[in-house]
Amino acid sequence: MRGKSPVWFFDLDNTLHDASHAAFGATNRAMTEYIVEHLCMDFDAASALRQHYWHHYGATLLGLVRHHGVRPAHFLEQTHRLPELESKLRMSAHDRAVLRRLPGRKFILTNAPRDYTLRVMGGLRLLGEFDGILSIEDMTMFGQHRPKPDARMFRHVLARLKLRPEQCVLVEDTLMHQKAAHGLGMRTVWMRRYLDGRFRGTLRDGINSGRKVTKVGVHPCHIPPYVYARINSLKTLRALR
Repeated sequence: MRGKSPVWFFDLDNTLHDASHAAFGATNRAMTEYIVEHLCMDFDAASALRQHYWHHYGATLLGLVRHHGVRPAHFLEQTHRLPELESKLRMSAHDRAVLRRLPGRKFILTNAPRDYTLRVMGGLRLLGEFDGILSIEDMTMFGQHRPKPDARMFRHVLARLKLRPEQCVLVEDTLMHQKAAHGLGMRTVWMRRYLDGRFRGTLRDGINSGRKVTKVGVHPCHIPPYVYARINSLKTLRALR
């Protein structure tokens, strides 16, 4: 990545902070309880449905909107209250320092809601380090939510910011999001620091476990072909430019 500084797009949860510890467990419970209450299902069935929609659509919200008429704003507000969030936030101090020195424009690109994103970034003292925040509320096209990994959303964001894909780098913990970005010509960096619960976090439904071989399609491999680099610390990004 030599030459002119790229434009960086950073995911938030389990990329910039240990969301497995701070938020995922409580958020998953809140989503499951929301399904129990509003779809009149028992807890186990609701949990299975939540996971199914997350795997299939990339966001539980999309399945609930598409198949059950759930109102997005109501679902997001109800499931992301997290009263103890700020006290559980943690990230690497070295990563924070790297972000402050990293050349190039930087944006947050997250499937999380805006209020939650602002709380996390405020708690981590990151609000002044980014040129913009793109949350799930910003990922709409023709009245429908199109969060990651929807390639149409990536194209829309790049057009809105007047960027070419080859100018951009996506730093993410979720492989299916990187695959979509790579397909458009963006470079992708797989952040693995928080994926295996090494900071006493909780795995998110077993996705992207860092200590196990990651399966891509039917072929097990450690670095999928659509990943430019695999990192455990943001300091490595300076060497990748």
